[in-house]
Amino acid sequence: MPNWEPGASLEILRHRADLLAKLRAFFEGKEILEVETPALARAPVTDLHIQSLTTEILDANIIKTFYLQTSPEFAMKRLLAFNAEPIYQIAKVFRHDPLTKNHNPEFTLLEWYRPGFTMGQLMDEVAELLSSLLACDSIPAFSYRELFEKYFRINPHRVSSDELLALTQKQLELSNTDLTDTDCLQLLMFSVIEPALPEFCFVYDYPKAQASLSVIEADSDEDQVARRFEVYCRGMELGNGYLELTDAQEQRKRFEQDNALRKKKGLDVYPLDEKFLSALESGLPVCSGVALGVDRLLMSMHELTNIDQAISFALERI
Repeated sequence: MPNWEPGASLEILRHRADLLAKLRAFFEGKEILEVETPALARAPVTDLHIQSLTTEILDANIIKTFYLQTSPEFAMKRLLAFNAEPIYQIAKVFRHDPLTKNHNPEFTLLEWYRPGFTMGQLMDEVAELLSSLLACDSIPAFSYRELFEKYFRINPHRVSSDELLALTQKQLELSNTDLTDTDCLQLLMFSVIEPALPEFCFVYDYPKAQASLSVIEADSDEDQVARRFEVYCRGMELGNGYLELTDAQEQRKRFEQDNALRKKKGLDVYPLDEKFLSALESGLPVCSGVALGVDRLLMSMHELTNIDQAISFALERI
């Protein structure tokens, strides 16, 4: 007999429904508009570390490839360019990554955008939301540089590639030399720093090579940093936020650089989202945005050890 039962208990399913109601009440209280955008896209994100799931649809008698959204970001920013008011969405998203204890290829994402907000103001709002849901009175914030100076005595924004590779090989007992600076920094963060983080915290001002769709600018020490942050709970990343890039030419350049790296690594090269780029050209308001994993948030609230316990039917139960 195949196992037909859900992974989440009835109690957790009730807690999940309550969480969704609380999230909507939080944003309603702040007069932030709930929106819906398509789960399908003609062009996906080009990020080297995010792989998209595809489907084919007959469109005007031509079979065309569409992509299941990895985030509603591009479509939501098109709405912001159309009407610059704060918006949020609770969306099903999809990423072509293996099933793990913290990740299911189909998951639920809470994403919201705040025109006129600085990154710090949005971090405060994220802390306000999490404090209302989790047992945390305050959430400390550490810069990316601060953590790497503490654990490795290096400035991650200025360290040489040779020094960084040698440090990574020594710390993690690796012989692999085919690692980029970003590979090294992410390995050190994941293997050494994340397990040692406080129960709740923010990490902000990432290396510029990890900017993705965020603004790059000089910090108080004149290091060029990506104005983005991540929020962690018990060593697990819950969310990722940006001071959003509004320059269409710079965004196109980053997409093209991503695709060049994808080609070099033998990954699919993706089409660019020209409608998103046109929206940027028409004028995206200065804003900050963040995405939080709803399934992971539920896991944190109820101390669940596997995402299978937080959703009805994970991949292996479908």
